[in-house]
Amino acid sequence: MDTQQKSAVVKEYGQNSVDTGSVEVQVALLTARISELTGHLQVHKKDTHTRVGLLKLVGRRRRLLNYVSKKSVDRYKSLIGRLGLRR
Repeated sequence: MDTQQKSAVVKEYGQNSVDTGSVEVQVALLTARISELTGHLQVHKKDTHTRVGLLKLVGRRRRLLNYVSKKSVDRYKSLIGRLGLRR
């Protein structure tokens, strides 16, 4: 993911253009990275190092989503709806 894609995600999910720390932005960036790595692993099936990194990213996204669901259910539902996550 290059800087232009990252800034587009921050603009879409952040409260302003420099809001990189909010949970919504973090989850959106992780989701974009997870989708890139998933595509890579479909081509390179035996790349175990990338697979381990992917599982770590999925775990980090899961923890952030748990945090959001405990703080505000409305924010959680809108976030997973906007990202298209099945849950």
